[in-house]
Amino acid sequence: MTRGLVLLGATGSIGNSTLDVVAQHPQRFRVVALAAHRNWRKVARLCARFRPDVAALLDPSAARELESALLAEGVPTRVLSGERGVVEAATSPDADTVLAAIVGAAGLEPTLAAARAGKRILLANKEALVIGGELFMHAAQAGGATLLPIDSEHNAIFQCLPPAYARDPAAAGVRRLMLTASGGPFRTRALADLAHVTPEEACAHPNWSMGRKVSIDSATMMNKGLEVIEAHRLFGVAADAIDVVVHPQSIVHSLVEYVDGSVLAQLGNPDMRTPIAQALAHPSRIESAVAPLDLAKLAQLTFESPDLARFPCVRLAYDALRAGAHAPVALNAANEVAVAAFLAGSVPFTAIADAVERVLDGTPASPIRTLGDALECDARARHTAARMLGLPAGSTSLAA
Repeated sequence: MTRGLVLLGATGSIGNSTLDVVAQHPQRFRVVALAAHRNWRKVARLCARFRPDVAALLDPSAARELESALLAEGVPTRVLSGERGVVEAATSPDADTVLAAIVGAAGLEPTLAAARAGKRILLANKEALVIGGELFMHAAQAGGATLLPIDSEHNAIFQCLPPAYARDPAAAGVRRLMLTASGGPFRTRALADLAHVTPEEACAHPNWSMGRKVSIDSATMMNKGLEVIEAHRLFGVAADAIDVVVHPQSIVHSLVEYVDGSVLAQLGNPDMRTPIAQALAHPSRIESAVAPLDLAKLAQLTFESPDLARFPCVRLAYDALRAGAHAPVALNAANEVAVAAFLAGSVPFTAIADAVERVLDGTPASPIRTLGDALECDARARHTAARMLGLPAGSTSLAA
């Protein structure tokens, strides 16, 4: 059976890896729709190569440029624009699978729409679970959607859990989940130096090739904090049963400990094509072109506890998870604003965690019953973070 695929976030690193895997298996996958923020030139090249039915750009002016370019090249792909256009692409009736990889809160609404439409969702967008939370999980259940995690850590846990876990977690005998983290580029940097690191240094991840925003989250380890919240949502495990372990080699992608003392781990070279291929083909397996793992050559694998003085964002994420649904929304929003400001050179690296903590401390507890509640909390936290960081009005979003 050929699967119809919608790729939300086609121009990012996850999009690149996904299309590389898809290109290796043209008999298995057909690209039905591509969506991105505003990189119309790259989307035009992808449309010429993969010939999707639809391409959607969040930026309307970029969508017009794309439409003109495709018309000039004779590419018959239909162009959509704005959030409504991306939602239409995400719910295409000719696609059964949606890979959600739009960075930031911009990916929430189309991913929710795909869940309501009962799609098979390959989830690489943290915000669907961090901001959407129970709303997203309820939408997926009500729509009959299937969720398959793409983040290497959650994909590893998914592979290490028994099939019976989905039916009866209590009977599966799971004691705890262990999310591994590389520690990023500043794992051994002197703490006094962190206030002076540059965006280029922070984006220079030692093991993974990622987009700039995700690279900064790795450097602060906020990515791991967000993954703790995701793991809670995906697998129904309490915060106290989720641990973070620093593993500099990035070979063990995560582990599951069972009550009998067994620990199962998923290993592989640090290449996102592995979890993408696993999720695309699940329950089968397909080639991903990732090099085989040579354990003898590696010689050793090391593990250590995270230094919370160096990585306060990990502690802040646990605090937010325990505080209630409003707090993860504020955590993510403040982090996006602070990361964008750091990448723009407006604030130092250490201001990211400081801003997130101050916003969390000032966010009143409030229930998140609807998407409107979540978006209102998100907007309020962005505004507060921008004010605290001395940013001009309009500096509250991160380009996806």
